[in-house]
This record gives sequence, structure tokens and C-alpha cells, in this order.
Amino acid sequence: MRTARRYLAREIYRSCTVVLLALLGLFTFFALVDDLDNVGDKFSMLALLYMQALALPTRLYDLLPIGLLIGAILALAGLAQRNELVILRVSGVSGMRLLRMLWLITLPLMIGATLLSEFVTPVAEIKSGEASLLFRGKASGTRMDSGYWFKEPTRDGGTRIINIARLLADGNVEGVTLYEFKPGLQLTTLSKAATGTFTRDKLVLQDVVETHIDARAAQALADAKPPRTPPARVAKVPQRELDTTLSPERLLARVLTPERMSLGTLLDYIDYLHHNQLDASRQVVALWRKVSYPFTLLVMITIAAPIGFMQTRRGGVGAKVFIGILLGVGFFMLNQLALNVGMLSRWPPWLTALGPNVGAVLAALGALSLMEYRHATARFAQARWPWRRSPA
Repeated sequence: MRTARRYLAREIYRSCTVVLLALLGLFTFFALVDDLDNVGDKFSMLALLYMQALALPTRLYDLLPIGLLIGAILALAGLAQRNELVILRVSGVSGMRLLRMLWLITLPLMIGATLLSEFVTPVAEIKSGEASLLFRGKASGTRMDSGYWFKEPTRDGGTRIINIARLLADGNVEGVTLYEFKPGLQLTTLSKAATGTFTRDKLVLQDVVETHIDARAAQALADAKPPRTPPARVAKVPQRELDTTLSPERLLARVLTPERMSLGTLLDYIDYLHHNQLDASRQVVALWRKVSYPFTLLVMITIAAPIGFMQTRRGGVGAKVFIGILLGVGFFMLNQLALNVGMLSRWPPWLTALGPNVGAVLAALGALSLMEYRHATARFAQARWPWRRSPA
């Protein structure tokens, strides 16, 4: 069986490589054409090619499951068309044993997908974000028109809200606004700084303009009388050191899509959100989806098995590949639908992430079992209901 497994692995790896190269080339070409309008004096053609090269690992990460599905169906359909699967079946290899062989063949791909997900894709995403900041002056991700917003507690039990207008390519920031509240959410200080630099759990602000609000300002304004003391006092500070839980990594985590982070960065960002009493449900779901990503390849090979094992008298390879494409797109849409519905309905994160995978595996195993035991099922049905026998 080792020889048969090696032969199957060679056929599947070769087909998957061809399919992935074709899909990568197609999607990269579409992205290049779509971005050609942005080429100009500040954003050159060389910069566009550099950013598209940085996007290749992320694109491969997204296309790997469907590429494995189509490539496996193509390889198995070719083997079935040449009756090589029939030879394996006649030699005593059952359908479930063939499926176990396919699972073993998928293990190296799962290891490669884990390495891609943990090391290559996060670095490429960070470099892509830095390149976007450098060439376009903006970062992709969850940015509002007013910039990036963060919330954290202060040492005296109050709350600090940080607004950052712009992230720089070196991890520093521009246009920092601080809203500092004492316990009870009463605003005490409003600070604006031109730039900020991170050093050892501190944010060093430059050219700071601080507006200190008197604690009796609200009462003085409510009396409708001229206050004895100014309700606010403005001071200019050349430099201010701020103890903060923010870091350049957490800033980039705010910019990146959660599924694109490494597990360590994602866990650190979830801990930061929980520590600051912020909603981390999206990141927790992303953590489950990231953990389950390598097992999605097992789901794809399981779906490909019953389609590839189907015997056809004439050809049928094109029809099988078409069915595989439909199933791959359908599975992707179901995954996204489960994510959105799960977030809106407050489903458990594990159910949102693993539900489509488990459902697809059960459906594929059911189809494979039906194919495996269809003759026994037909004989049982004819023995149980003899009047349903087809006339000779």
C-alpha cells in the first residue's frame, strides 16, 4: 500500500500545484488590473508589483483549501477514468481505506498550511501594511475616518481614550489625541500631540497641547454666572511620557484582519481587549477559525473523495471538476454566512468556526458510505420489498 499511497500523493500534489498556480496567477492578474488606476507619481508601477508580491502569501492562504479540493478531484477523476481506482478496489482496498490514505497524503499539506498561517502570512501582511503606509499614505484595515480608537484604564482607576490619526511605517504615530476621564467618566484632560514614539511600554508624545478642565467646571457653567476661576486651562508641553498598554504590535493588530495574525499576536490582542473591557468576540472566533484552518484541508479532501471515486463510462472529468468548484464556492459562502450569523446571534465561537467543517465532513462521509455500500443496500431493499424489483 505504500507504493499506491506514494502514487496517489504524487498525482494529487501535481494537480494541486497546477490548480493553485493557475488560481494565483488569475487572481493576481485581476488585482493588478484593478490597481492600475492608482499608479502615478507617488505610487509607481514598481511599488504596485511589490505590493502584489507581498499579497501572494495571503492569496495562497485563502486559495489553498479550494485549490486542494479542485486538484484532488482532478487527480482522482483522472485515476478513475484510467480505471486505476478500479484496480485498487479489486485488490481489496475499500473506499474508507482509500479515504484514510488521502488523509495521510494531506498531513504534509496541513503542516505547510500551519507554517504559512503562523509565520509567512502575518509577516507579509505587516509588510504590506507598511508598504501601503509608505506608498499610499494609508493603511488598510478597520480604520474610521477619524482614525484609530483605543481605550484603556489609568492607574487612578479612571479611563483613557486614545485617538490616533495616522500610523507611520516605522511603528510610530501622528496626530494623537488623549481623552482622560476620572472615575465616574468625568473628563479631566484633553491632550493633543503632533507625533508619538513607543519606547518600553511608554508612549512619548512630542509638542503636546494639554487642556485641563477644572473639576467644578460643570457646576460653574450650570450656575450661569461668571466663574471665579477659569473652567479650563491650556498648557503646552514639549514632551510627555505616557504609561500605556499599547505597542506597535498591538497597533498593527488593530489594522490587520484577525485571521491574518499569528496565534501569539492574536492571543495577546485578545488579552488586551479583555483587560480593557472591550468586545473581543470577533477575535475569539478568528482564533477558533485559525486553529481549525489546517483541518479545513482534511474537509476538502474528504469532500473530493466521493466525487473522485464516482465511476463514469465516458469522460466525466469536466463535470466532476465543475461539481468540485460549486462545492468549494458553496463551502466558502457557508463559512462566511456562519461567521456573520454567528456574530449576530451570539453563537459560541467554537460552533461558529467548526460548524461548517463538521457539517461538510459528515455529508461527505455519508456520501462515501452510500457509494461504498450501495450494492448491499440495494440487495437489502430487494429482500425486504421484493415487489420493488425491477423487471428483467
